[in-house]
Amino acid sequence: MEIKTVWSVWFSATGTTQKVVTALSKSLAEQLGAGWQEYSFNLPKAREEDLTFDPGDLVVLGVPVYAGRVPNLILPYVRDRIHGGGALAVPVVLYGNRNFDDGLMELRNVARDNGFCPVSAGAFVGEHSFSKVLGAGRPDGDDMALVQQLADRTAAKVKALTEAPAQAVEVEGCDPIRPYYTPRDRHGEPIRDFLKAKPVTDPAKCVKCGLCARICPMGSIDPQDVSSVVGKCIKCCACVKKCPRGAKYFDHEGYLYHQHELEDQYAGRRAESKIFL
Repeated sequence: MEIKTVWSVWFSATGTTQKVVTALSKSLAEQLGAGWQEYSFNLPKAREEDLTFDPGDLVVLGVPVYAGRVPNLILPYVRDRIHGGGALAVPVVLYGNRNFDDGLMELRNVARDNGFCPVSAGAFVGEHSFSKVLGAGRPDGDDMALVQQLADRTAAKVKALTEAPAQAVEVEGCDPIRPYYTPRDRHGEPIRDFLKAKPVTDPAKCVKCGLCARICPMGSIDPQDVSSVVGKCIKCCACVKKCPRGAKYFDHEGYLYHQHELEDQYAGRRAESKIFL
């Protein structure tokens, strides 16, 4: 099956999803003798545009897993504005060393329902957005070797196709998709006001460069006063991890409790990246 263009299409607040999707898509383009293009829908402006593909395209579509699923405030764009038009797709998710739950299943289903033909898929571990110890340094060399294996096997599969497959690739997860994971305390009670947690700014460190406002995926940080979070926060931690001065942090009690619980439970293990063909 002839592919004219391989697309790298991603949401990646802290860069791990971008790293995997870029490497995978570039290798596929090289092996298939196709062109390569990229589209980031990190920022609100980019999510105002529809993306429409056709049967000559192969789209590597990547998002992180938040609370076990496609991020809830990003899902409407993926579901309503990205149109397959008969293109092949490789859904990819990144998760923070806990579990990808139904994230890959949901992304596969949305791609399928939007007119894509998902031919392979992958779930890879990346450093957790909340933490520097959960999945620290990942995706690492072993993860990227698996990315290359996915590229090699996908390219071979596509070359052998005479037409788009009727069935989407099988992946792990539950269908119907389960509700978003709810952060809970040790007594099983939901953590109070977790969704209201927002980053704060250390005035002794902040030099008012405005980077945090420019990269916030929700456009929620006031560029005139970067200490003010005027919109919704999805806890992506782009502002925290990318601030060159370390001026952004969370001090919300419930957020910190959940962060430490995750680290206590999952930091001591190496979760598995997986590919599906």
